[in-house]
Amino acid sequence: MVEVAELNKKAHKKPLKGMMENVMNQFNHAADIINLHPNIRKILSITNNEIIVHFPVKMDNGEVEIFTGYRVQHNNALGPYKGGLRYHPTVDIDAARALAMWMTWKTSLAGLPYGGGKGGIQIDPSKYSTSELERITRRFTFALADNIGPEHDIPAPDVNTNSQTMAWISDTYMSTRPPAERSANLHVVTGKPAGSGGLEGRDRATGYGVFLTIKFWADKNKINLENKKFIVQGFGNVGYWASYFLEKEGAVLVAVQDAFGSIENQKGIDVESLFNYTKSNAGSIVGFPIANDTSNDTFFGIDCDILIPAALGNQITKDNAHDIKATLIAEGANGPINVEGEQILVENGVTIIPDILCNSGGVIGSYFEWLQNRNGELWQLEEVVAKLDKKLKESFNKVYEYSIKESMDMRTAAYCIAIERIEKAYVLRGIFP
Repeated sequence: MVEVAELNKKAHKKPLKGMMENVMNQFNHAADIINLHPNIRKILSITNNEIIVHFPVKMDNGEVEIFTGYRVQHNNALGPYKGGLRYHPTVDIDAARALAMWMTWKTSLAGLPYGGGKGGIQIDPSKYSTSELERITRRFTFALADNIGPEHDIPAPDVNTNSQTMAWISDTYMSTRPPAERSANLHVVTGKPAGSGGLEGRDRATGYGVFLTIKFWADKNKINLENKKFIVQGFGNVGYWASYFLEKEGAVLVAVQDAFGSIENQKGIDVESLFNYTKSNAGSIVGFPIANDTSNDTFFGIDCDILIPAALGNQITKDNAHDIKATLIAEGANGPINVEGEQILVENGVTIIPDILCNSGGVIGSYFEWLQNRNGELWQLEEVVAKLDKKLKESFNKVYEYSIKESMDMRTAAYCIAIERIEKAYVLRGIFP
């Protein structure tokens, strides 16, 4: 069930403190630059709705456990709330708020008819059986049922959730609807299995998007990715697919970190071999025979050209930012760099492809799946990839050109574009009453 490898065991236990502070600093910085209307700033500075549910679930041994689940709906000025559900010990209301706000900026930047939402359950899924996780997911869905919906709030996979999780949610939600409405609610979630209303290629969309933004940046700067060294924190869905496509482009994976440890081989780590090894090693990269185990504490300082943090938030801080040797960071995770860490990186001349652009392939793929379900269509993989390429290239070019024109970093440019689109929607519609 646990599909997303996140970070070393020590960090695995830390709460994601400071994420709300980070996203608010980023928002206010961009809002100042574009002179965002004070009234709209007030609206965007808070969430629309915050749902906390406590629910009981019977375990395999017959005992009942009480779980806490969250769903934060930040803003829906552009359309239904959209965002993932994660299962992780660090899930709390503050983390959900920050992640929901990031989703608002991400969907706006991508030009999608969505707002932002996020949530999950405060749980370590590795401690539960598959049958227990199914019951937990279905009970959580039942508790949330009146607060989600295909035209209201559309969850998706996130950390430690996957297509199976979405299939359980979809089935449970449809079961709560009147019989005549059930088939019309298939798109209540995205990221479903391809055989159950899912989109071909949705599994790779986020990682593929990370790769594409790196490729677009390299092309803009006339850089050949052949033999460029890269390291990845997190070898789950995002980290694996980003690595897969980068390797196809001729880049060389030299180090990986996951929830269990870190490995390095400066001569190169074969992506597919490592992926197959993790499947037979309880999801862990540790002990991979064609690499050496290395220290978690010095991972970010490994010699490389490109760093892809694809785990949790706040991994790069003032404590380790100075160690980074990469000249490009592509944020596969949401908020992997805190404000202090970013200041150091910018001063050191490191380019950062921001999360709301870099990992937006996932939500773009989710939009395609939502449309597919809504219209009763089935799209082929080639069609999905072509649409993803086009959409991401449009977003990247807008951000890159804005950053050059206004002499600012790509994160600030991305925020300015995203917030201006939402501001325009409020200006045109007005504020009720």
